[in-house]
Amino acid sequence: MPDDLIVYGGIGKAARNWQCFDAILDCLRKLAPDETLLVQSGKPVGILPSHTDAPRVLIANSNLVPQWATWAHFHELDRKGLMMFGQMTAGSWIYIGTQGILQGTYETFAACGRQHFGSGSQALLGRTVVSGGLGGMGGAQPLAAKLAGAAFLGVDVDAQRVQRRLQMGYLDEVADSVEDAIRRLRHWATLRQGRSIGLVGNVALILDDMIRANFIPDVLTDQTSAHDPLNGYIPDDSDLATAIDQRNLDPTGWTKRARAGMARHVERMLEMRRRGAVTFDYGNNIRAVAEAEGIRQAFDIPGFVPEYIRPMFCEGAGPFRWVALSGDPADIAVTDQVILELFPENSTVQNWLRNGAPLVPFQGLPARICWLRYGEREQAGIRFNELVRSGRVKAPIVIGRDHLDGGSVASPNRETEAMLDGSDAVSDWPFLNALINAVNGASWVSLHHGGGVGMGYSQHAGMVIVADGTADAERRLRRVLNSDPATGILRHADAGYPLAIQRAQEHKLRIPIPPGSDS
Repeated sequence: MPDDLIVYGGIGKAARNWQCFDAILDCLRKLAPDETLLVQSGKPVGILPSHTDAPRVLIANSNLVPQWATWAHFHELDRKGLMMFGQMTAGSWIYIGTQGILQGTYETFAACGRQHFGSGSQALLGRTVVSGGLGGMGGAQPLAAKLAGAAFLGVDVDAQRVQRRLQMGYLDEVADSVEDAIRRLRHWATLRQGRSIGLVGNVALILDDMIRANFIPDVLTDQTSAHDPLNGYIPDDSDLATAIDQRNLDPTGWTKRARAGMARHVERMLEMRRRGAVTFDYGNNIRAVAEAEGIRQAFDIPGFVPEYIRPMFCEGAGPFRWVALSGDPADIAVTDQVILELFPENSTVQNWLRNGAPLVPFQGLPARICWLRYGEREQAGIRFNELVRSGRVKAPIVIGRDHLDGGSVASPNRETEAMLDGSDAVSDWPFLNALINAVNGASWVSLHHGGGVGMGYSQHAGMVIVADGTADAERRLRRVLNSDPATGILRHADAGYPLAIQRAQEHKLRIPIPPGSDS
């Protein structure tokens, strides 16, 4: 939504308003190498002297003192023009379109398939997957599930979103009814061919129809924008036009109505789970709302991180993304080839770059993402810097990541759900992550509240660093791309995960008090 500077995730913004946006650009154009711009919830508030290895920009978005960290207080400040919602990568200026979450979604589906059904990078072959939401985050699901081998159905109330995903190639086809969708799912699953299908409708009602038809998918999840009851979710007793009107006319009443709808939605997910569907929460906080609305078994549905992603976090693996500042897609092609050559044993990266990435249209500057481990990120960053220095790419490369990473987030209903030592709600780690990235010379560093699951439920940090081909950049890249994923290993080693402890020892990470020896 360009008029409102909304990037994704309901109301996740890049800047507070257009005056702030223009002022930020003006500041960046004039910023000296030994100065740092401070940005407070999308508004540039000062330029201070720093040094040439300091971040050029420090960003804090949506942060509220815990007692006041509620949607109601945030919306009051937002209406007064005093704050904006930064989401995760919207307000930290490293959103790269739906591709940004695509490979992480693929990693999740592939891990789900390996855990429950098969092996390899296409472990969902012959299996059906159903989910709701085809927006900025959920829109990654069709292609991701298809890459993992599944016959996938994505449901959204907004027909324009379904058509957009079809035009972009994320969806292969669109069904015209629930019966048609079930027929298509069964057809492609029988052929053991990955395929993505869209359907316009309210996913909670679609689940009802499927239960009545005795169709239970192999895998069920959800990526509607349930993290934001006011702006993101449309309940089963309403439609898109009504939602748009009621959000403005009666925000309090609409929020209550949306929350009640989420509870009914989770009830249907629980019923499908009882009937055999592998069901997991994909981080939109719908379970927490449902539990608050009286659905006591909501958290019987496990979260995707403890189920499928945490072992990767223990290894310092996470979302490594980069952008070609030249604007030339040929530069991304060069970097793709470099990653393929660097990591031939990483089967999911190989499958993604060979079979998934070529299908992804760029949104804005050409960009790419893949999940890399501790050590691999530093290798990739140094090689990218060499590409710039040698002229194999035409301009510097910006390297960043999602905030969803092993050491950069505290989110008890998502990334830090069910931690081994019970430290789910400890949010010291994203602060430590932001601080070490800042002192090690990241180009810009951000610290946010509420992204992914909504106000009051998470704190998280982002990092971006520029590879400009210089020796100074190489030094910064070595520091930042080492320490950033290292915090993921340290965080999980401190919580007692044996794999993280093993990886810390292998990488000779120095831990003053060995895990398990403190009282």
